Amino acid sequence: MTPANHQPPHTPELRAAARDLGRRRFLTVTGAAAALAFSVNLPAAGTASAAELDPAQLTDDPFTLGVASGDPLPESVLLWTRLAPAPYQADSGLPAERVTVGWEVALDERFRRVVRRGTATAHPEFHHTVHVEVDHLAPGHVYYYRFRAGRWISPAGRTRTAPPRQSRAADLTFGLVSCQRYDQGYYTAYRHLAEEDVDVVFHLGDYLYEYAVNSAGGSRAHPTGTLPALFNHETVTLEDYRLRYALYKSDPDLRAAHAAHPFVVTWDDHETENNYADDTPENSVPPEEFLLRRAAAYRAYWENMPLRRPQLPEGPDLQLYRRLHWGRLAQFDVLDTRQYRSNQAYGDGWQFSGPESEDPARTLTGDAQERWLINGWHRSNAVWNVVPQQVTFSQRYNSTTLPSKVSMDSWDGYPASRERVLAGAQAAGIENLMVLTGDVHVHYGFDIKRDFSDPGSKTMGTEIVTTSVTSGGNGSEKPSNWDTLMTANPHLKFFNGQRGYATVTLGRELARADFKTVSHVTTQGAPLTTAASFVTEVGEQGLKPA
Repeated sequence: MTPANHQPPHTPELRAAARDLGRRRFLTVTGAAAALAFSVNLPAAGTASAAELDPAQLTDDPFTLGVASGDPLPESVLLWTRLAPAPYQADSGLPAERVTVGWEVALDERFRRVVRRGTATAHPEFHHTVHVEVDHLAPGHVYYYRFRAGRWISPAGRTRTAPPRQSRAADLTFGLVSCQRYDQGYYTAYRHLAEEDVDVVFHLGDYLYEYAVNSAGGSRAHPTGTLPALFNHETVTLEDYRLRYALYKSDPDLRAAHAAHPFVVTWDDHETENNYADDTPENSVPPEEFLLRRAAAYRAYWENMPLRRPQLPEGPDLQLYRRLHWGRLAQFDVLDTRQYRSNQAYGDGWQFSGPESEDPARTLTGDAQERWLINGWHRSNAVWNVVPQQVTFSQRYNSTTLPSKVSMDSWDGYPASRERVLAGAQAAGIENLMVLTGDVHVHYGFDIKRDFSDPGSKTMGTEIVTTSVTSGGNGSEKPSNWDTLMTANPHLKFFNGQRGYATVTLGRELARADFKTVSHVTTQGAPLTTAASFVTEVGEQGLKPA
């Protein structure tokens, strides 16, 4: 539900410009996007040559939001930080001047064996964020990195490169996280994840939530007045989204997880607005005005995530889908199921399927991304073809009697889109498919059936759905619909409603999934439990208890 006092307005000039432009013109005329202050090309020569901040002016620690790395390639990693001496201020405590930031990468955590170093510019146009693509590294290596601005040195981060593209990598372990609403609990799961021995972490969406956060931090129950009033409304403008990332990244457990592991990120809906679809918002706002909000959200997302140059947004568009490899062991096709989807059928929510939802023209991925995914499978030589994405892929009935309602926001609401993807995987000869999912605030383990209406049909792969880090509060081991869902969906092999994360280890003969939970998030210090473990074998897909 959306709070009643949620819409801080865009400036009158931006609202008027949006009305005048219309959707197509806004999307295609780059000059219009620039006029709306959402062009994200590199700063023009005039601004780049503006005054540089005197390092002596950095009297307070600018690295309050930590460091991060992402999208590991065989010879390259992406390093990220943002300068914010006063993160709860709109200007982060810095003047509108560029800042030179030094960086270095070493083989050891004491930085005695530095292998690469250089400088980058933190531009005020990008809210003093830094994205450094470090090349000429050795494949399959662990590295340590840090930044320097003035006399300040950032915390050190640990990252790694992928193995050589054509190597027979033996194994890979990764973490899965999603849905970390700040005001619904502490990030205890991240503290545990920071201590895990994983190679990479996949964040499957809802890194932040657009809803208001009161001065007590909601369920965190800080002393009233701890957080400033500027967080106590829904995010709409670029300033709103930037400040909300600052709030989330102020959490020490989240910073610890980013410093410990490289992340591969994709968004879901709440990074912009709940259940939006392409240019259609949840609420009755004109599409051209919603695109202003989407542009602000996408720009703030890129600024605050460890993303590479190809993911730079242009106005309200950002190509987030991309492909990564871990030798010939795994190909990762990271999807975006928000930006290009058809609007949810039948007004969204849980509804009976019908002609509207079953229309073959409907799409969850958009035509271009769908072709990219299937064509990539035809060229794949990986043992495992893994699809990190957002919403539940497998069929999910909520009743033991038929017909049953299904979620119009998930792949069940786009059955023709799912059928094209499954047919594409079958035509490409994909034998070991794994779909990674977030969104629903529970752990699920599914067998992916070629025909979900026939329990005896071929099992094409598995779907690992990770629960939320905090969203939904403490949760319970067996939610009230546990019996119904387990009975109604014979391909559902595991269901748990507590908070936590999942880890997956891919090998050349089998994969293992561990569903991990914490008992509570509304207070700190919950221990970590492995609620269940499953394996699925190469060439014989299907989840079996480990």
